[in-house]
Parts: sequence; C-alpha cells; structure tokens
Amino acid sequence: MADFLGMMKQAAQLQSKMKAMQAELDQIEVEGSSGGGLVQVRMSAKMEVRGVSIDPSLLKPDEGGVLEDLLVAAHADAHRKAEAAMQEKMQALTGGLGLPPGLGLG
Repeated sequence: MADFLGMMKQAAQLQSKMKAMQAELDQIEVEGSSGGGLVQVRMSAKMEVRGVSIDPSLLKPDEGGVLEDLLVAAHADAHRKAEAAMQEKMQALTGGLGLPPGLGLG
C-alpha cells in the first residue's frame, strides 16, 4: 500500500510541475522567418501566434502569391522552434522518461 501512496504522491507532484511548465511555455516566444527575414512570425511555445511582420516590399498587388508562400514558411519555421522549446522543457520535467508528445499539454 505504501508503494501505491508513493506513486500517487509522485503523480501529484508531476501534475503540479506540468502546470508550472504550461505557464513557462506560454512565456517563451520563438520567431520563425522566411524570405531572408522578409516575413517573420512570433509564436509562443504553446503554438499561439503572437505576431506577424511583413517587409513592405512584399505588399504589392503582384506579390500576393509570394507573400502567402512566405507566410506559410515562416509559420512552419516558428512551429518547429516552438516544438523544440516545448520538447526541451518536457525533457527537463520528465528527466527523459520518454513520455508521448503532448501528454498533459494543451
């Protein structure tokens, strides 16, 4: 019975640490860019887009397709960086237990 109570206590501690990590992830911002920095997307490590910056040279009627492609690429770059930040925090929290991605995150 003592083992079960110890496991429950560890689970409660892990849950508390996960909540704290969620707050940290919300504070971490990454920036993805494309087109040599012409388009930038800021995103939290919780995958929330916080801002977009577009170089004025792309704001021409005939540049619409290029701008759309660069926005997608910048978002993908920011997403990769946010995933890496989240994984780093998760590994620090779990000590490399190899828990599935997204466990308790959201």
